Amino acid sequence: MDFELVDVTGVEVLEGRVVRLTFDIGEVRVIDLAPLLWGPAFEPLKDDAVFRQIRVDPDAGTIVWPNGADISAHTLYHYSHPAETRQAS
Repeated sequence: MDFELVDVTGVEVLEGRVVRLTFDIGEVRVIDLAPLLWGPAFEPLKDDAVFRQIRVDPDAGTIVWPNGADISAHTLYHYSHPAETRQAS
């Protein structure tokens, strides 16, 4: 699987800096973004209200914030893991 070619199509904040991502290949994955949020562009994201302004930019194919911060879809896919699915009982 060449995950360099994936795009993010959905994002949901679960808790803290953990988000659920939907990729255009049909996979749903989870990632804790905290280890990736370092440097000046990510400093404002320490504020929960700012972090929660996360959204998908369909043109870029990844997540972005209003201050211009973003993380590549390649990086997100690489460091995320498949979301647990609940089995119907």
